[in-house]
Amino acid sequence: MRPLSQLTVCLLVAGPVGSGLFRVQADAAGGAPSGVGRVNVLLITADDLNYDSLGVTGCKVPEITPHIDRLASEGMRFEHAHVTIAVCQPSRSVLMTGRYPHRNGAKGFEPIRTDVPTLQESLRAAGYLNGIMAKVGHLAPGEKFCWDTIVPAEELGNGRDPELYYKHARSFFERARNENRPFFLMANSQDPHRPFAGSEQEANRANRRLRAGQAAAVGRTYKPQEVVVPGFLPDLPDIRTELAQYFTSVHRCDQTVGKILKALKESGLEQSTLVMFLSDNGMSLPFSKTNCYPASTRTPWIVRWPGKVKPGTVDKGHFISGIDFTPTILEATGLKSIEGVDGRSFVGLLRGEKDESRGGVFTLFFQTSGRNDYPMRAFQTRKYVYIWNPWSDGKTVFKNEPQAGLTFKAMQEAARTDPAIAARVRLFLYRVPEEFYDVETDPNALQNLIDDPALKDKVARFRQELSRQMTATDDPLAERFRNEILQDRSR
Repeated sequence: MRPLSQLTVCLLVAGPVGSGLFRVQADAAGGAPSGVGRVNVLLITADDLNYDSLGVTGCKVPEITPHIDRLASEGMRFEHAHVTIAVCQPSRSVLMTGRYPHRNGAKGFEPIRTDVPTLQESLRAAGYLNGIMAKVGHLAPGEKFCWDTIVPAEELGNGRDPELYYKHARSFFERARNENRPFFLMANSQDPHRPFAGSEQEANRANRRLRAGQAAAVGRTYKPQEVVVPGFLPDLPDIRTELAQYFTSVHRCDQTVGKILKALKESGLEQSTLVMFLSDNGMSLPFSKTNCYPASTRTPWIVRWPGKVKPGTVDKGHFISGIDFTPTILEATGLKSIEGVDGRSFVGLLRGEKDESRGGVFTLFFQTSGRNDYPMRAFQTRKYVYIWNPWSDGKTVFKNEPQAGLTFKAMQEAARTDPAIAARVRLFLYRVPEEFYDVETDPNALQNLIDDPALKDKVARFRQELSRQMTATDDPLAERFRNEILQDRSR
């Protein structure tokens, strides 16, 4: 086993780390940390990937994610990992600040506040080489993230070409070796974000960043009969067609992950790098992305840590969250913690320790990419999830990106003759103020139990816990929740 001071941490994004785990060496001149013996970090993120779209998390689509599955076999996978907010830019801003959106300023598609410290600022001060591949504009303002190497999506086949990821990752690792500096690389795949591979949206270049001739090739094209329809969606022909495009994109994302890891291995830095993989939020289909449902925020979080994390480990009991990422990386790299973070390091979990305080997760939502405000708050445990939708008034109509494409149109058409699908469409569009689901017996959140008299006491406890979480984090809606929900329901 290599000594801890020579380990490299590699992260793929889908919690935080305490201080003092690794020895930090200092140069004789000036006391600045040197690159020798420092922990490297590789963070790989997928874009709009559902938790259960991987082979290792139970997906039955054939040969869907062999490279990510192999990564999981070499490290630890968390069954109860969640991003804090289920939309691209705010989710990533939480990862890199360790603060909730209303505490870092990026509640929607806006920059964080300039007074909020970032992980990258701490890493740069410690001599790290900071790099990012794709999704560059989703961490703003740029000066707060201190990138030494920037590879925009346009140089990566619009964030979808595995071979180009290999080329640029290899170049970055070579630079780190040549400069004798520890590194942090955030490698962001833009698969399986819309436009899905082979879709009409892709053909019509609905994404303006997709230029003629730049659609990346796919390694395998899935057919509608090969896919698995998530339980929160009806099984309709057009939905299967769109899911086939989605899973084709998932497979290409897996190829990108494989190429990045290949470049790391060839660099000779694999054994000294901590790798994490996760998705920034759920799939861009109804009842997932830009919501607070289980499928919205649950993410496939994998950590490979040579010599530290036991290969093939699955954590089935603890909840970790996007706010935990920054404190975890700071502890893993032996750097000083940042004051004011909301998250907590989960390095202890990586060592196999227990933490009884990690029995649930607070998630939330503010605004879609279309700048429409739909505030939501949720608290989830292994057994139940409670969701509060203060925007729901029976009149306001929900609009989001996942309504594009084939799936939602197919649901609306089927709703004309199918009452069950009609009820799902209405719930999606208008919601109700409160939702409560037993996610052990109903993992797809299909039966709202908020008015079940047998669960009255449990609902009351979840309301109290959500109120506690909102108050503790200075949530701007905390007082409204107390007045409209707690006090009203206590009468």
